[in-house]
Parts: sequence; structure tokens; C-alpha cells
Amino acid sequence: MDIRVSRVYAPSDGVGYRVLVDRLWPRGIRKDQLDYDEWCKDVAPSNELRQAFHSGGVEFDQFAERYRQELKESEAPAALLQRFGASGRGVLVLLFGVKNEKQNHAQLLAEHLASIAGED
Repeated sequence: MDIRVSRVYAPSDGVGYRVLVDRLWPRGIRKDQLDYDEWCKDVAPSNELRQAFHSGGVEFDQFAERYRQELKESEAPAALLQRFGASGRGVLVLLFGVKNEKQNHAQLLAEHLASIAGED
């Protein structure tokens, strides 16, 4: 399974099934400006966890551990994979707005989706 992550502010190559995976709409982008197929808030970190991380209340390692647990307890990731499969596209692109391209929830979500897709 080909899962990619991309910042919403990066130019779109138009490839794949493009899903915004942030709980909040990205600043400075109108909905008609973003090349996306769906906005899936349900796979984003909870508001509580998101706020704790962005305020500096938790380090990335702790954030990652808690977010992975949220994903395990949710049916939303599997539902997202089903919608992606039904799309008939070969690439799933997870769109995110945060500046840090290495340590972010979209990277963790991509790992989780790949792991549950491998279970099938």
C-alpha cells in the first residue's frame, strides 16, 4: 500500500486519494483552494492531545504514544482505509498543516494505517 504524507501548503501533484487529517482547517487556505477528496477529522488527534502537544505540555514521544493509543481504540482508521479502497486510486495522501514535517501526527497515522492494512 502506497501511503504518503504532504503539507497542505506544498504544491499538489494531483496524485492519489487526498485526505486532510487535521482536526482544524489549515490557516490561510480556502476550502476551494485545497486539492483534497475528504476531510477526515476522526483520525486526527483528540482536541485535548493536540492542545497539550502544541502548548508544549507533552513532548513528541509522549504525544506519539498517546496518539497511537487513540488510533488503536478508534474505528476511524479502518473506515478511512475502506473509503480509500473504494476510491480505486493506488495512492493515499495524508494532508497536514503543521510545520514540522518529520514529527507530526500524519506520519504516525501513515504508520498505523500501513500496519492495519498489512493485517488484512
